[in-house]
Amino acid sequence: MIYLRKAEERGHANHGWLESWHTFSFASYHDANFMGFSALRVINEDVVAGGQGFGTHPHKDMEILTYVLSGTVEHQDSMGNKEQIPAGEFQIMSAGTGVRHSEYNASSSEPLHLYQIWIIPERTGIEPRYAQRRFPDVKGRQFVLTPDARDGSLKVYQDMTLSRWVLSAGEKDAVAIETGRRVWVQVVKGEIRVNGETARTSDAFAVWDEASVTLEASSDAEVLLFDLPPV
Repeated sequence: MIYLRKAEERGHANHGWLESWHTFSFASYHDANFMGFSALRVINEDVVAGGQGFGTHPHKDMEILTYVLSGTVEHQDSMGNKEQIPAGEFQIMSAGTGVRHSEYNASSSEPLHLYQIWIIPERTGIEPRYAQRRFPDVKGRQFVLTPDARDGSLKVYQDMTLSRWVLSAGEKDAVAIETGRRVWVQVVKGEIRVNGETARTSDAFAVWDEASVTLEASSDAEVLLFDLPPV
């Protein structure tokens, strides 16, 4: 089974300084059919105006991943980290027993474009931690998150993997799906066919009860593929 989650069907909020699109129910956007997908709880695509951002706020018992598409995030947290995350980098933070942090657009004039993704951890009470990484620009599949930090990936406290796929127009690739597992494919940019169904920038696919996922790029494309545990 494969379900296309069109970009324009997501929840949308415009706060002036922040424009945000919510794949799943978040804040004032509620849809009983989109409360999450397996261990995925939040996929927000945010555009933050210059000089603006999220003031200090708390999190607990969540794996929080930020992927910066353009601009730079200025991050500060109660663990003592004060970092900048430029375009192309991933940041993972385990909120665990409790973290407070702020996230601002480091530029006073240029917008900041990012994905923020929340993953439900395998257990509560994890010791808070922080890591960020820029991965080499490679073609094909590249692990970003894994439970065992394999192949230079960032560690996540959940039985899931996140891989980034960068494909040139006309390229095709596939990955097998273990029985019972679920897959979420988020199109970061470009046009791509997933098991024969077409999706474009910011569209996504929920996949279950399939033996494999086949990716065919109609243009230069980038996708995030989440291999997730059974529900």
